[in-house]
Amino acid sequence: MIKLKPEFDLQRDAVSDIVRKEASLCGASEYSGAVDARILNFERDGGILFSWKGATDATRIGKYDPKTKQNKLLYTFDKQVCISSCSINAEETLLAVSLAQNTEGKERLKPLSKFLTLLIEIHPINNTKVLKAVDCRVKVQFLGRAAPESHLLLLTEEGYVDLYRVPLTKQEGYRVVMASPERLCGTAQRVVEDFCWIQWDGATQRLYYLTINDKVLLRCVQFYLKHNSETALELPLELPANPFPTVKFVNLGFDHYRQKTAADEEEPIRMQVFTDRMGSMCLCTSQPLLDAQELIYTLVLVHKDCSKAFRVYLGGDMSAQKAAQLHPAFIPIGYYILVYLRGRFLHCINTRQQETLCHSLFLSGRETDLDLQCQSADVTVIHDEEESSTRLLDLATGRLLTVELSPDCLLQMLRPSAPPRCPRSPPEAQRLAALHCLLVYMGNDPNLELQVIEWLCDNMNAFESFDQIQEFILASLYRISYEKSLCLDKVLPHSAVFEKKASACLLEIPGVSCTTEPHTEPLFKGKARSPQGFWSELQWNTERTIYLNAVPNPRYRTSHIQADWDKLRSEKAPSWLLQHVEENAKKVLSMVDTWRLDKKLVPLFQEEDYQQRALIGLTVDKLREHLNRHLPRLGKKKIDLLVVNYVAKLLELIRHMLESVWLKHKLDPWVFCLTQRASPAEWSVLHFTLRILEAMKGLCLPLPPGFHTLSAALALRCLPHHTFLQYVDHGVLQLTETFVSRLMTDLDNGGTDERLKFCILKRLPEPLGRRICLMWDHPVSSASISRDYVKSLLEKRIKSKGFTFADRDKPGFTTDFLPLSYLAKKLSDIEDRAPNPFEEQENVDARFVEETALKQTRILLGYEEK
Repeated sequence: MIKLKPEFDLQRDAVSDIVRKEASLCGASEYSGAVDARILNFERDGGILFSWKGATDATRIGKYDPKTKQNKLLYTFDKQVCISSCSINAEETLLAVSLAQNTEGKERLKPLSKFLTLLIEIHPINNTKVLKAVDCRVKVQFLGRAAPESHLLLLTEEGYVDLYRVPLTKQEGYRVVMASPERLCGTAQRVVEDFCWIQWDGATQRLYYLTINDKVLLRCVQFYLKHNSETALELPLELPANPFPTVKFVNLGFDHYRQKTAADEEEPIRMQVFTDRMGSMCLCTSQPLLDAQELIYTLVLVHKDCSKAFRVYLGGDMSAQKAAQLHPAFIPIGYYILVYLRGRFLHCINTRQQETLCHSLFLSGRETDLDLQCQSADVTVIHDEEESSTRLLDLATGRLLTVELSPDCLLQMLRPSAPPRCPRSPPEAQRLAALHCLLVYMGNDPNLELQVIEWLCDNMNAFESFDQIQEFILASLYRISYEKSLCLDKVLPHSAVFEKKASACLLEIPGVSCTTEPHTEPLFKGKARSPQGFWSELQWNTERTIYLNAVPNPRYRTSHIQADWDKLRSEKAPSWLLQHVEENAKKVLSMVDTWRLDKKLVPLFQEEDYQQRALIGLTVDKLREHLNRHLPRLGKKKIDLLVVNYVAKLLELIRHMLESVWLKHKLDPWVFCLTQRASPAEWSVLHFTLRILEAMKGLCLPLPPGFHTLSAALALRCLPHHTFLQYVDHGVLQLTETFVSRLMTDLDNGGTDERLKFCILKRLPEPLGRRICLMWDHPVSSASISRDYVKSLLEKRIKSKGFTFADRDKPGFTTDFLPLSYLAKKLSDIEDRAPNPFEEQENVDARFVEETALKQTRILLGYEEK
């Protein structure tokens, strides 16, 4: 599942060059001595600092430039020294070095402190300044600031951090040197007073540190390019008592001469912080095994306002002493956090869609091992938030490796024929997580999306726990939207799992338990409250998450539109609403790629489908309303554009799926001759089309205009007539005017075709049936047209005389001859409405009543004047 690509190899990229330089220094054609090269640090520009012991008992420091692939010699110590920490400024004129001195031997530097920190001017070589001489370890790190000052951090094992400002000046127009080296010691500024754990993030110039007083607090100091630093964040944490017996430095270089103590061997906890430029922050911690059987690791998702604690059962096949030394590596890849324990498991945790376990991958077994020689706890992770890249350093081999998720492995997990890589993980949960990773995280690759569609076509049988097409549609639509704002993953649907009660196999992973708890809200300070940058995004995401967690149903569910859709179809909607919905549909269809429709494989978007246009417009309206309610910060214009793009992408996705299956089965673009039977390839296409219909109906999402015509035409070619009519009666297929018109003209008027036409006419709405009759050359159609014509003439006659036609039937009336039926109904209506002046009298002259009624009838019919 993980693809490692070598980026730097100490032996290949540095040692070979070192050997040539040592040979030239010795005046020999080649150098036969051993080269003890060691990586020291990584700088913000990607440069790698390393040291080696030369032929003349000297210790040299060099730098590898990943852009030019060249090595540069920075400085040479005349004696062999033990370099504990090293860093270089942006101009590559100053080198800060912390040395671990040999206080027991004869060869030693003065003073006799265990650690000596030097600031060396390396270009030109004219100055060396002692910054500190102490008995505790010191880490040095230059900030990524250019002239007129270089800023240097000194981090000590005693738990404080000092910032040195080194003024620079130019000599002879180009030489950048220290302006006042004698005044350096007096310019130190204390930026951190007390810490027991500290982490440096060079890409973002942030310093995270842990301080323990009354409570455990994680603080972050943000260093800015144009002004001083400030504390940007305070986050309360719940950690075990005395979590760090010795001070821990993270991402502050490598001390190859430090001997591990017993406290180091049995660390109570490991911790690391990862951030993403979209405004997410994740704090990862791990604790040793409990009774050598369980491993506990916790992810505090600050942007999600929660913490997730995982317990993984590993079995009791190791000693308690060995278990106490077992810690996983945390590896960020995009918004995934990989928890890796060598020889045990690889857990790929989705930090955005984190509600259910089925959107995270869990693989176990020795086959999950990465190509690393060191133990998982010793893997050094170098994460660049700005470039969204992650590299791993294997100190055992001196290799620097870029880390990526492997699309080939994820595609292999989808295939039902392939055995599950993890026997402990449910296959369907594993496939769902792999599918979402391919579509959301890697989905910008069109070739990869095409391979997923091919998998959908090949895998005709739907899974029991989820619908693959629904997941494909929602995950792909989510991908085009989430980059606008991280909070969209709380309000937009990304999976159909939330539309129904999730299956148990998607909510559980054997051997893994997860507990989710709300976390204390962080406190943002200073410039972090400004309207731009990472801190503003993190603050916005945190506040929005807290709000969305408190409101009911914050995530838009497509099925909620069903009631409005039924109401719009069943009742006479007001004209303003119909016009509004139509305007929405026009916006969407104008965004769809309809250029050269005659050259498209599948004939979609080539007819007016008023029902689907109404559903398109209604979907836009409801989704826009939902986003405006929950994310007003995005603005109405941005939300409107986002929603229109969302629905347009939906229609294009469906067309893309159909065109892919069309190409796969090599169908002709015009296969809709209804007089011929279908080929086996068309059967496969029909099956896939019906699956799309079922998926979209379950989500109550619109289809491209013309989709129902296409599916009905394919079904008529493939299915027996009685089966086809059953599909229509059960609502699987819908009869469109385009399809029925073609059916009436293409099929004969005899035998089974004639019966089919009658059956279809009976199933059409009355207005549509009348229009279809005008196209059908048949005696029944002619009789129907005649009746309608006579009826319309009589209705016009009535309206011109000011009478109305009572639309009701009387027993005994016949409709064979319309004029006679009309006269009988008219007389009956007049008789019912006429007042009876003799109702209250006992003696009635029946003859007089008959004559009066006849005369009034003739007058009303226009045959006699009063």
